[in-house]
Parts: sequence; structure tokens; C-alpha cells
Amino acid sequence: MKEIRENAENKMKKTINVLLSDFAAVRAGRANPSVLDKVRVDYYGSPTPINQMAAISVSEARVLVIQPWDKTTLSAIEKAIQASDVGINPQNDGSVLRLTFPQLTEEDRKRIVKNVRKQGEDAKVAIRSIRRDAMEKYKTKKKNNEITEDDLKECEDKIQKLTDKFVKEIDSYVADKEKEVMSI
Repeated sequence: MKEIRENAENKMKKTINVLLSDFAAVRAGRANPSVLDKVRVDYYGSPTPINQMAAISVSEARVLVIQPWDKTTLSAIEKAIQASDVGINPQNDGSVLRLTFPQLTEEDRKRIVKNVRKQGEDAKVAIRSIRRDAMEKYKTKKKNNEITEDDLKECEDKIQKLTDKFVKEIDSYVADKEKEVMSI
């Protein structure tokens, strides 16, 4: 019984980690290297993350500098960024790429906040799905007479408390990210 709860808790923690990595990639007006995490460059036929091909640094508050280790990959990195959903055109000076993040408009911020809320809601749905799966496993154990009715109730209560804890955590992260986006 304990392994079902621990398995559910581990899955819920992974859901939170995925949400946080998604939030890190949200473009919030400041230069943040993690916006490039999902961009892949075709490097000798295999999709390669930019951070494995170049040094990415923040030179100013709103400027990312990408300096490839192999200068011949500069144009491939540039094309990959242009083809991605980053929404910023890189400036190529022959040795480095510069991504200048524009100041966000009120409309952009509202759109980003709406997306952040959707990501939070998706994470809550995933948490509830994990809860449902755990509850089903407990009910199967009860049906097979492996646990008593009281054990079932106790296990369901523990899973519900775990779910409530993680949902509250998600709400907190969403509120923090909203505040960050709206205060820029």
C-alpha cells in the first residue's frame, strides 16, 4: 500500500518539475537562456540542443549572446532559432548571435499569463490523473480482499491530502510566475 502512495508522490513531483522547467522557458521580457532549451539544431543529421553547441550568456538585461564553439555552425543555429517559436530574430555578426528581447507590451503579458495559467491547469489535471490511478489500485486491492474497507478509506485520504498539497504548490508557482510576468 505504501508503495502505491510513494509511486504516486514521485509522479506528482515529476509533474511539478516539468511545470517548473516549462515556466523557466517562458519568455518574460528578460534575457533567459532557458528559452532556447527546446530549440534543436540539425548538427550533422542529429537534432542537438544549442547549449551543447555554444556558450549562451546574458550580456545585458535583455540580450542573450550565443557563441558557438564551432564557427561553421553559426548559420545553422541562426536558422534553428528563426524556425522556432522563440519569436526573436537573432543578429549575426559573423562570430556570435545576439538575441535582443523586446520590452513586453501589456497585451503580450496578458497572453503570457494566460499561457502560464493553462500550463498550471494542465499540471493539476496530471496530478488528479495520478490520484485517480492510485485510487483505482487501492480499490482493486480492496476488491481482491487484500485490504479492508478502513484501510481503503485511510489510503484514499492520504492520496487526497497528497493531491491537495501538490495542487496548492502548483497554484503558488502559477501565482509567482504571473507576478513576475506582470511586474516586468
